[in-house]
Amino acid sequence: MKLKPAVRVCRRISEIGKTGWDACAANPAYLGNPFVLYDFLDALESANCAVERTGWGPQHLAVEDEAGEVAAVMPLYLKSHSQGEYIFDHAWADAYERAGGRYYPKLLSAAPFTPATGPRLLVRPDVDADEARSYLVGGALSLCERYGTSSFHVNFPTEDEWRWMGAQGMALRQGQQYHWNNAGYADFEGFLGALSSGRRKTIRRERREAQAGLEIACLTGKDLTEDHWDAFFAFYMDTGSRKWGRPYLTRAFFSELGERMADRVLLVMARRGGQWIAGALNLIGDEALYGRNWGCIEDVPFLHFELCYYQAIEWAIGRGLKRVEAGAQGQHKIARGYLPTPVYSAHYIADPALRGPVERFVEQERSMLQGEMEWLSEEYSPFRQAAGS
Repeated sequence: MKLKPAVRVCRRISEIGKTGWDACAANPAYLGNPFVLYDFLDALESANCAVERTGWGPQHLAVEDEAGEVAAVMPLYLKSHSQGEYIFDHAWADAYERAGGRYYPKLLSAAPFTPATGPRLLVRPDVDADEARSYLVGGALSLCERYGTSSFHVNFPTEDEWRWMGAQGMALRQGQQYHWNNAGYADFEGFLGALSSGRRKTIRRERREAQAGLEIACLTGKDLTEDHWDAFFAFYMDTGSRKWGRPYLTRAFFSELGERMADRVLLVMARRGGQWIAGALNLIGDEALYGRNWGCIEDVPFLHFELCYYQAIEWAIGRGLKRVEAGAQGQHKIARGYLPTPVYSAHYIADPALRGPVERFVEQERSMLQGEMEWLSEEYSPFRQAAGS
């Protein structure tokens, strides 16, 4: 399938359209990643979350075949800050500006506000992936030059994309998250059986204390209502205001998500005496459950662990999912069965004077991080050793 050499820049994902975008994003090779689907990204734009006035100006790229059909796309944003990215480049921005340059605006390919690994160079299944990727990255670099931006970044790509971009000369950065992997457990008790006796006892105690006097509901599909979203948005705003100062997502976004992607949503809610008091939002892929947002209006010991980690594990086991990705940061997740896992980003710095130091920094960082991940897994893993415990 031959491709047109021109790359189209679209200021709204709606300019590409759901049919064309999802012909690429719903490629079976991407395992139903929900964060690159048209409905998720369009909901962020239509609900005024990922738009110019919030510092996320859409500049999505599209490549067409000779028949004029969309063959490859890239979610791309012109950023005026580094908020909501979870790959931290503030030190680079400071260095750039101390040297007399302007780091912002910059170009970023990512799923906004979402620290979850997934495809970023989205290619239709019948199209040559390397050729299409070359057009997309080349288009982004041309846009970087045209706009005079300092840099182009790709956050949380797949490992395959990451290595491919490294071969194209982009600087490769590695980070870590904590993921739970399903070793074919029959149920939650089966998972507990793989842990050391001390961790089994601790988790059982935490679950008892968290659930005492509460009703916990796992809601998806048609069971989701606007009342649930009203309650969850109150939790989200409370946590977001205390943690970040400015929550990213609007109330309208959650309604859009429930209307357009209900079967991809798992909302885990806790209720006391008929009132919802806490909730955790997850999105569902073909192989993974992705934890995204949490909030509460009543402090209950261990309820965060119950709704975000243990209920997610139990639900994933019941549906045969391979893993749970619980979002950014948090070494406390290790004790609950979520082990260190690499995540990736790729970077192009336009100014050669800064490009060299950044490349040396990410190379050293990768080496240090690999050692840290191995140490954490060895020292703090809750799983029984081969000899048993």
